[in-house]
Amino acid sequence: MDIKVLMAYATTHGATREIAEAVAGTLREQGLAVDVLAARQVKALSSYQAVVLGAPLYMFHMHRDAKGFLTRHQKAFGAGLPIAIFAGGPFGDSDEKVWTEVRQKLDEELAKYTWLKPLAVEVVGGKFDPAGLHFPWNLMPYMKSQPPSDLRDWDAIRAWAVDLAVKIRSALTNS
Repeated sequence: MDIKVLMAYATTHGATREIAEAVAGTLREQGLAVDVLAARQVKALSSYQAVVLGAPLYMFHMHRDAKGFLTRHQKAFGAGLPIAIFAGGPFGDSDEKVWTEVRQKLDEELAKYTWLKPLAVEVVGGKFDPAGLHFPWNLMPYMKSQPPSDLRDWDAIRAWAVDLAVKIRSALTNS
């Protein structure tokens, strides 16, 4: 059976799109067919057997496009369409305490969707470029003074995607 996966993502500055493309590329290497689309552009899920959602956190809240995506497609996910979620999180601090806090906040955000039962949830490092800040963040001296950083671990992201391909196949075989 050909497995067609939707890799949907929400992004403000493009970092989550870059992660989504890496995940999609790895899933393709594992033999899955993958479409990559911005979450806000997705109207229907009927042609997909599984979904991966890139849902970045901003100020410890999920991106509004990710929230809208989950709400619009509640019926499909509630009926058992397999979904996995990753969130771009920490960008300036590699302290384990920060990573734990980000994961906790992501879990709190996802718990609001009581019908959502993801196959996998992962927090990956984020990227920050103060030159790309928009209103109101560009008015905050603290934000503007932060150095650029990129904590995305591409090897770990690809390894997660390899494991995810196995989980998707297993979920579809056992359903």
